[in-house]
Amino acid sequence: MADKPSVLFVCVHNAGRSQMAAAWLTHLAGDRVEVRSAGSAPGVTVNPAAVAAMAEVGIDISAETPKILTIDAVRESDVCITMGCGDTCPVFPGKRYLDWKLDDPAGQGVEAVRPIRDEIKTLVEGLIVEIAPETPEATA
Repeated sequence: MADKPSVLFVCVHNAGRSQMAAAWLTHLAGDRVEVRSAGSAPGVTVNPAAVAAMAEVGIDISAETPKILTIDAVRESDVCITMGCGDTCPVFPGKRYLDWKLDDPAGQGVEAVRPIRDEIKTLVEGLIVEIAPETPEATA
């Protein structure tokens, strides 16, 4: 991995799980990680329940838009994480591929999205420890 690892989150519509994961990673790791998200069949807008659930924890994803998954996005990422939705990424040597099994928030209310949001946070926290732990210099 480069000095600054890069992570790509992928789900079909890039409207819920992958958007929340990208927002959590950006929020928790700051500029220590380059973050991307994309979908194989992007939706038109980010899931309003995902926007509301993230707003409850002080993270605004209302301006995000779903993006199409490209080969370049995979090629430029050190870690590619699919979000339990059956998506596949093009495979390049030297990349790390993970699949996080998560419920789909599509069509769900904010009450159903909260536990998904919280599970994603836990997974992201574990990822940060692996790829971009805080160094003593970073906390000074």
